[in-house]
Amino acid sequence: MILISLALLALALAYVAFALLQKLRLGLTLHQALLYAPLKLAYRIEDRAVREAHKTLRPVIYVVTHQSRLDPALMLALLPENTLHILDEWSAKSPWLEPWRELSRTIAFNAEHVFVSRRLVRVLKGNGRLAVYIPDNIAPDVKSFRLYRAVARIAMQADARIVPVFVAGARHLPFSLTPAEEAPRRLFPRLSITTLPPMSIAELTVRSGAQSASASTALFDRVAEARFAAADPDRTLFVAIRDAADRYGSAHPIIEDVVSGSMSYKRLFIGARVLGRRLSASTAPGEAVGILLPNANGVVLSLLALTSAGRVAAMINYTAGAASVTTAVRTALIRTVVSSRAFIAKAGLDDIVEAAEAGGATFVWLEELRDSVSPLEKFTAALQWRRPLAVQENSGKPAVILFTSGSEGTPKAVVLSHRNLLANAAQVEARISISPQDKLLNVLPVFHSFGLTGGTVLPLVSGVKLFLYPSPLHYKLIPEVAAKARPTFMFGTDTFLSAYARTAGDGDFSSLRFAVSGAESVRSETRRLWRERFGAEILEGFGLTEAAPVVAVNSATHSREGTVGRLLPGMRMRLEPVKGVAEGGRLLLSGPNIMLGYMTADRPGELQPLAGDWHDTGDIVSVDRDGYITIRGRAKRFAKIAGEMVSLGAVEMLVQSLWPEKQHAVVSVPDKRRGERIVLVTTAGDADPNTLRQYGKKAGAAELMVPQDIVKVAEIPVLGSGKTDYASARHLALERLGLSAAA
Repeated sequence: MILISLALLALALAYVAFALLQKLRLGLTLHQALLYAPLKLAYRIEDRAVREAHKTLRPVIYVVTHQSRLDPALMLALLPENTLHILDEWSAKSPWLEPWRELSRTIAFNAEHVFVSRRLVRVLKGNGRLAVYIPDNIAPDVKSFRLYRAVARIAMQADARIVPVFVAGARHLPFSLTPAEEAPRRLFPRLSITTLPPMSIAELTVRSGAQSASASTALFDRVAEARFAAADPDRTLFVAIRDAADRYGSAHPIIEDVVSGSMSYKRLFIGARVLGRRLSASTAPGEAVGILLPNANGVVLSLLALTSAGRVAAMINYTAGAASVTTAVRTALIRTVVSSRAFIAKAGLDDIVEAAEAGGATFVWLEELRDSVSPLEKFTAALQWRRPLAVQENSGKPAVILFTSGSEGTPKAVVLSHRNLLANAAQVEARISISPQDKLLNVLPVFHSFGLTGGTVLPLVSGVKLFLYPSPLHYKLIPEVAAKARPTFMFGTDTFLSAYARTAGDGDFSSLRFAVSGAESVRSETRRLWRERFGAEILEGFGLTEAAPVVAVNSATHSREGTVGRLLPGMRMRLEPVKGVAEGGRLLLSGPNIMLGYMTADRPGELQPLAGDWHDTGDIVSVDRDGYITIRGRAKRFAKIAGEMVSLGAVEMLVQSLWPEKQHAVVSVPDKRRGERIVLVTTAGDADPNTLRQYGKKAGAAELMVPQDIVKVAEIPVLGSGKTDYASARHLALERLGLSAAA
């Protein structure tokens, strides 16, 4: 009995000592520390950010993303004791929360009155603190968004600072507020608390580099930034996908294609380990290894294998032509290329293989590797599937090499780190609501940044089932695939999406919630078709390979037609004036998703890092007061006519509004008298200059904007990524007009 009493006394003393340690570490009261200690032990909580939250000068509002029933207990134990907590009805009455409610002042949430109460403003003006619990909605409905407006209004009236608080891992607790099918439960998940530095509403509305945003939108964006900041930036791609396998289950089906069928996380890792070990034998750590494969399970397996082995995956664009492939291989110093004989034969890419070999590469064929794998190798890989082949310690190292589209010139190699890719995936997750209940149909090639990050990395790390289809150009087959696969969202370009809509049956895309479109402007006709026929919204976005690639996107909650949405969390923009451009400026970007740097043909294998923190995109944009970005055109897509700068993109929009069902490309060619002139390349067989001139006049377009030359074609040249191939379109115009191709 004495021994039991001594043991219990020792445990009690150890518990008190542990609580005292938390009190000293975090600046808590003893009462808070005693009630926080069991939570700290049970959930191994990473809580260093709490110390910074305590230092915030009053008045302050802690905006907590409410993910689970545990959040109020945590915040009552961790936030300063004189904080007034505004609790939901359940938390205000729940018996088990009673000990924690004794720690600080609380009032019950009243959706009709509490956020317009003058009392809250008085509390803040009296040097007070508030804790407000915002529902965990990435895309909140109208009712939920009222809370943002109310909190922003109160903060402005009281001149209070905002501190967002996000508890990573809370949505996977047994008492999570998220449905279990969207967030699989774990008994004791590890929790991590993230807070952001305090900022007033006035500071939030101007910090992005855009014009002043509305207070509620600025607050909403700040809360999204806290969600993004909670993502672990120091993981490699391998570790992030393995963590997802642990979170959603190793047996969770994650990838599928039309030939091989479905693969679970575990099967994917087993195959990647076998392939990675074979590739390690003939390549060196950090070496760029080419991947020349279509959208299929094999391309994901190869990417994961190279990441596991500490190699850099160089995604070869096999649609770019033989000369570009040779240049790419030489630029990135690619000695080994992973490919498939069956794919090469079926796609007729013998010339691409020859081009890669001319650049100095040797091919490794997946079929031959598969046939030579022994049962022992498979067994060993199955036992060690969670273990990478190389140490995974530096997320800042290169992960992939992509090649720019070359739509305006010679392609460059863009080097992206693990952190770039995972940051961009987390940024998209903080803006668009997805879950393991979703299925993504990815038709965009993985050699393109949109198809890689959005179409491959994002689903792998978020548990979204990924269905891979090899080519976006199969306009008749893709709707049939969608009808069978039943995806809930997909990525595309306006060219592709409009083509699918024209050939699809009414029910083919009925399972889709939305489609995300980039690379080119979405026409009103395309948007209308998808809305009316399939009940799906097209969310237009904007990106570039150098940004891994997503920069801005519209969402279900925040969308403005004609724009590409608002900047993603964690990014900053700056507009530099452009002579001759009255509205907007040249876009410069900074953020964790911006590339490590370029490799160029004249300096092969040499990483040329950014000169500073800002990347010049070469895009001319304008930004409205709510932060919505409108693309005015590429700097290279402006023509100088008689001394005036004319946006070729704006001319395209004018033509598109006149002939909405046709495809158009506007280019500039030399003109001896005026410097340059504009040429319309179009599929509109009845297009004529007079009709266009009259339409432009009615639309208020300057005379300089109206193309005098029209070149009619059967189809507009398109790159494999879905972008208009302006270099080819310009060459067509020069050829048809009898001008020098060297111009």
